[in-house]
Amino acid sequence: MNTPLLPRRRRFLGILAASAALVGPGPLRAALRDPAALPEPVVWNGVALGADAQLQLLHPDRAHAERLVRMAVAEVHRLEQVFSLYREDSALARLNRAGRLDAPPPDLSRLLSQAVAFGERTGGLFDPSVQVLWDLYAARVLAGRPLPPDPAELRAALAKVDYRAIRLEEDAIVLERPGMALTLNGIAQGYITDRVTELLRANGLEHAMIDLGEARGLGAPAPDRPWRAGIADPREPSRVLETIDLGDRALATSGGYGTPLDPAGHFTHLFDPHTGQATPRWRSVTVRAADATTADALSTAFAQMPADTIRGMISRFPVQAWLMAPDAGTLIRLG
Repeated sequence: MNTPLLPRRRRFLGILAASAALVGPGPLRAALRDPAALPEPVVWNGVALGADAQLQLLHPDRAHAERLVRMAVAEVHRLEQVFSLYREDSALARLNRAGRLDAPPPDLSRLLSQAVAFGERTGGLFDPSVQVLWDLYAARVLAGRPLPPDPAELRAALAKVDYRAIRLEEDAIVLERPGMALTLNGIAQGYITDRVTELLRANGLEHAMIDLGEARGLGAPAPDRPWRAGIADPREPSRVLETIDLGDRALATSGGYGTPLDPAGHFTHLFDPHTGQATPRWRSVTVRAADATTADALSTAFAQMPADTIRGMISRFPVQAWLMAPDAGTLIRLG
């Protein structure tokens, strides 16, 4: 089942200043031919896969910008129909109910293929089959029962967690273990961000910041003024701990404090697929990568990794990471 305790995640977690970078007078005015004619941004605010999302587009032709926003929002809604856990008619929800989905949407097959690859490359610490752990923890929360679950309950749930039991056929997706269920919340927002970025680029937009739970820069407002985004302080979200040059890359942040499952915040929505524990190693993890899908998946996996393991992972990926320990207020940069 999909327990109706919605994880309102990511936007609590720390991508700040994306909107300010997009509409800020210095960089954008430098990119426009006529700085005196700076248009008002076309803005959309909504929700994508359970997270607050925003699009802000600036273009000298406002009508064109408005068309692009409509196209982008339609793409977000189309992909939600594929990936959402909270729409009973989504492709992912139908796969979870039946354990098999014939003629799956190409986006679902493509993203699951990427998710399985990230599972292999992270030693199983990225695993889309942890949905059964969410259901177990959330059911106890809603019933007012203590956390963590009993060891026997955890063992029973972990028997259904294994990304290697996701079989991708040419015309079907099969979950090989009875009772398995998938979530793509640790990667789908990045994927949607990438698809929207590609859509905007294909329709003539050269400079933008897209923030759909993960942030991605498109182009650059000026050669010496890259897009920038900030990492928020989990203890004081209005405070920016570090501003990062984003450029034509993506930034994603994971942190369990965005969805605490108990008043003290000891248990969260970030699960260790090996043990079933819901207490991440880091208070927050931010990853910068060439695309938002990679940044999203690795920020999820890194939440359960020690620093030395993350260093080894970074040596195999062209990414950078910023880590905050649970008892610290400063960031550790790797890569």
